[in-house]
Amino acid sequence: LFVFQYPIRPASMTYDDVTHLSAKIKPKQQKVELEMAIDTLNPNYCRSKGEQIALNVDGTCTDETSTYSSKLMDKQTFCSSQAASNVSRYAAAVYKKGELHLTPLHGILQLRPSFTYLDKADAKHREREAANEGGDSSQDEAEDDVKQITVRFSRPETEQARQRRVQSYEFLQKRQAEEHWVHLHYYGLKDSRSEHERQYLFSQGHGLAENTELIKSPSEYLMMLMPPSVEEENDKPVAPSNVLSMAQLRTLPLADQIKILMKNVKVMPFANLMSLLGSGTDSTAVLRCIQQVAMLVQGNWVVKSDVLYPKDTSSPHSGVPAEVLCRGRDFVMWKFTQDRWVVRKEVAAVTKLCPEDVKDFLEHMSVARINKGWEFMLPYDEDFVKKHPDIVQRQHMLWMGIQAKLEKVYNLLKEHLTPKKQEAQSAHPLLVSGEQRVNMAKAKVKQNYGQLEKELQKQKAEIKSNDTSAKMDVSNIRVKEEPVSDEEPMDTSAYEGMNNGIVNGLHVEEDSTDSLNGHMPGGCLDRVAQELKAFVSSTFKKQFVLTLSELKRLFNLHLASLPPGHTLFSGISDKMLQDMVLDTGCKQILVPFPPQTAASPDELKVYALWEAGDTYDQHRQVLLEIFSKNYRVRRNVIQNQLSQECGEDLNKQEVDKVLK
Repeated sequence: LFVFQYPIRPASMTYDDVTHLSAKIKPKQQKVELEMAIDTLNPNYCRSKGEQIALNVDGTCTDETSTYSSKLMDKQTFCSSQAASNVSRYAAAVYKKGELHLTPLHGILQLRPSFTYLDKADAKHREREAANEGGDSSQDEAEDDVKQITVRFSRPETEQARQRRVQSYEFLQKRQAEEHWVHLHYYGLKDSRSEHERQYLFSQGHGLAENTELIKSPSEYLMMLMPPSVEEENDKPVAPSNVLSMAQLRTLPLADQIKILMKNVKVMPFANLMSLLGSGTDSTAVLRCIQQVAMLVQGNWVVKSDVLYPKDTSSPHSGVPAEVLCRGRDFVMWKFTQDRWVVRKEVAAVTKLCPEDVKDFLEHMSVARINKGWEFMLPYDEDFVKKHPDIVQRQHMLWMGIQAKLEKVYNLLKEHLTPKKQEAQSAHPLLVSGEQRVNMAKAKVKQNYGQLEKELQKQKAEIKSNDTSAKMDVSNIRVKEEPVSDEEPMDTSAYEGMNNGIVNGLHVEEDSTDSLNGHMPGGCLDRVAQELKAFVSSTFKKQFVLTLSELKRLFNLHLASLPPGHTLFSGISDKMLQDMVLDTGCKQILVPFPPQTAASPDELKVYALWEAGDTYDQHRQVLLEIFSKNYRVRRNVIQNQLSQECGEDLNKQEVDKVLK
């Protein structure tokens, strides 16, 4: 049953004209088309405009294909469209004698005017223009031009091509056009058939006993009438990726919670992270997870670069791959482990990245200051450093490994490695005259005169007290004896002169060298010696010859791979490391490097495995003796010396093996 309600009523159309209405339908598409007559005799109808529209659409000739046979626009077409995708919640209501009768609807169509006749008029206009142009350009139509025709045979259609063709817009339009219209018969409002159909809108039952569903409370009835929509719940707008719901976040595993938080915040103190994770969270588990997604910078945690720039991604600004972006951001993070200030131009000059990418790196972890540079956004977290020294030491070792990679990739110079003092950057030279200097010196002497007088009186009092205490019994006084070493403890930071007194979050204090000079309990010292000996032995069996600088770098990487709280974290000095190298059968080779060399002292100390237990021990010792006399030797000299000392002629392959 189709019930039509006119969406609009033109001024020239009355409800009495429904006898001139024709309707047709395409059932598969649920498409309806109505054609209604227009009262051309109505005073509101513009006859000249109607004639002009009919002339544009049909032209001067009239035949069966004409849209307007009366040469006047005397009808209007309405086409339907779906008004709602889900109409199961809608009903048609009829109120009669205090009763409300509801009938469910299976479809709601909205009728709109169709203007296809305008397309037909445009097509006629283009045909006339083409005919006029063709008539003007061709002077002699008797002679036909001979044109070459190319014949092509269609290829067999593949399954993928067929699926694309079936899903194309043109194919769907063609299928819709192929469906035939089914013409409908219209019954007026007062027709007997309409009256009969209208009776189906009323319920046939007259007693409430039959309608047991209505014997319910008002709330239950409303719930039946308007059930909760599942679609609306599913179609709720999804929150943006940078907006977090803490309730949903705490339902995820701990590692995922920390990763999401660090990816969004980027820089966070450990105390703030614990407060976001909620009470009852194990701090040890959090420390284990945070090290997988973040690095320690000035006591605060900064998200790792590979978390922000995953593999197979690129920069939205320059299209640079993620690997290059991670390397550049690691350089910025490393610079902040050396100093609280970073200059943007220096970062761009080293990384060779576009300014937009460098700005993104800096905005992740710092704040711009006018005429100063970029300052790390959070203060130094001294509490975390004091509570977790093993984590700080482990992170420091990781930064040493990252620094070694950055040095190789960017060819860093000494000015990049040495942190600059902020005071030196902002200082400006001042011109002071000689008279001003004299006045300043006099004022300073007057200011310090009182302090010098007090110090003199204090010294006199100390001399008197020492004379009286000299008579005391000193038999119970014990003096702590410690071995005196000329060697300084191993500097695991490789750099000096920190502006803020930190080495990747590790404070350098005056009494912090005690644990680095090997002063440990006896049992712990034995375990440390065993672990250190195992490392040195395995390292020299792989590489045979190492400088002290390279050995320290490998040792730092080895420490970074150890779990927190390992015995080697108690502190290893340079002297302990060198003594262990000599105890494992290695010798120091005094290579005579040139005096003008730019190598550091640690790079000039060369150690070699003297006896490896293989057949080339003698050849290796001869080779090391050669290099102890000269740092650069020709190959033929080496081969001759090996032949004389070993008493046998070595071929090229054997010499290459010894040299390697």
